[in-house]
Amino acid sequence: MTTQLGVFAKYWRSGDVKTRLAKSIGPSAASSVYREFVLLLLRRFSAMADQRVLAYAPREREAEFRAVAGGVAAGDAWRLEPQHEGGLGQRMQAYFMSAQERGAERVVLIGSDSPTLPAEWIQQAFEKLQAVDVVVGPSEDGGYYLIGVRGAPPPIFTGIRWSTSDVLPQTLAALAAAGASHHLLPKWYDVDQLDDLRRLQRELQEHEPDSLHHRLIQAMETALSGSISNNDG
Repeated sequence: MTTQLGVFAKYWRSGDVKTRLAKSIGPSAASSVYREFVLLLLRRFSAMADQRVLAYAPREREAEFRAVAGGVAAGDAWRLEPQHEGGLGQRMQAYFMSAQERGAERVVLIGSDSPTLPAEWIQQAFEKLQAVDVVVGPSEDGGYYLIGVRGAPPPIFTGIRWSTSDVLPQTLAALAAAGASHHLLPKWYDVDQLDDLRRLQRELQEHEPDSLHHRLIQAMETALSGSISNNDG
């Protein structure tokens, strides 16, 4: 069964990404940190699944995303695909439908807010999709960091109050209503606010330094030093 991993990413224009985090570290620093999130995820998972898709937005920023994807060890590891127009649910539905049309039978999608997401959980998602219809990776804020589908996606992307703590319970209710079987992965966290960024920094400090994480560590150190200066001022 052909597998596909997708990453949803938004162009890192200052002021347009990580807006909650930007309130603490400034929009420029938040933009720089987010760009490193995207690059790290592409590097870490460049050999995961049979095929990989970087689903980007907006579509007119293809050149910038192609440059980032080219920074991965294997420059052709990721196929670029613009996200569909519309709300988040419409865009995710379109992603899964496109993957199915291309012949992918087990499809996993992650966001770009969890740069240290354990690779074994993505692998577990693909394995579980051999037996269930949907796999969900719940995030600590009530949403999810991963959604995986086998075959055609059930109707789980409409009627959801996105960016709220209702996302996971509403998605599980939609799965039950559709009669779709599912598996829940362990919880993980998104980096959305200053405390999350500090948590990420501690997580990386607790492990042996990795060359893959060097740029992100530098970006975080710059961002956090700026936040301290701003708070002291």
